[in-house]
Amino acid sequence: MKYKHPIVLSIAGFDPSGGAGVLADVKTCEQHACLGMGVLTANTIQTETNFISVNWFDKQAIIDQLQPILDTYEVAAVKIGIIENLEVLSELLKLIKKKFPSVPVVWDPVLSASSGFELHASWNEESLNSILEQIDLITPNVPEIKKITQMEDEIEAAFHLAKVTGVLLKGGHSSERLGLDLLFEGGVPRELPSKLDPEACYPKHGSGCILSAAIASNLALGEALFEACREAKQYIEKRLSSNEYLLAYHVE
Repeated sequence: MKYKHPIVLSIAGFDPSGGAGVLADVKTCEQHACLGMGVLTANTIQTETNFISVNWFDKQAIIDQLQPILDTYEVAAVKIGIIENLEVLSELLKLIKKKFPSVPVVWDPVLSASSGFELHASWNEESLNSILEQIDLITPNVPEIKKITQMEDEIEAAFHLAKVTGVLLKGGHSSERLGLDLLFEGGVPRELPSKLDPEACYPKHGSGCILSAAIASNLALGEALFEACREAKQYIEKRLSSNEYLLAYHVE
């Protein structure tokens, strides 16, 4: 089934506050003139300040949600958020790629909640590489890429992952290049500097979800990867300055 607006599928968790996960992704997609759809991987118990627990859906429950979407709609891009393990992610990617071999996939590899709740400690490198070969972009922040690769130097870690897939290394947690994102897609990384006035910037719960959903939306609209990331960064910076609270407001 085809619609006027391209369809972006979010495979992520449910956050009751609406600041992160599928709810935040769908808000973001619709602000980009895309039609957002969602498949839940987990039910989280949280607010914007307190992550209490996560209840994972089993693999078959996720597949039962995903398969009718793939069978019914022309999916233009996929964004993936929290996932219980790489085995589940691998199975979902197989289904997606079987139906839509060339659909762009953006993975936001959430290892912990912004409140500090740990979801994953690390992942097996062999399994990780198999996953990365099936996606177009991974969007880790500095702590995440260090955990994923077990490397202390985030730039070296990004080059390591970029041997397999595109990497957007976010600078929001960087001690040396705060706010400067770097896109690695072969060769010299391309800079995405912040254009936000620090005095007008307020931290936001779910900012990584919003950024990755914005990238997926831009890819669905036909943008090249760098342009999709550049425009997504502009979008998240508008959300960071949208109010002084931890929950972003998406309508201008």
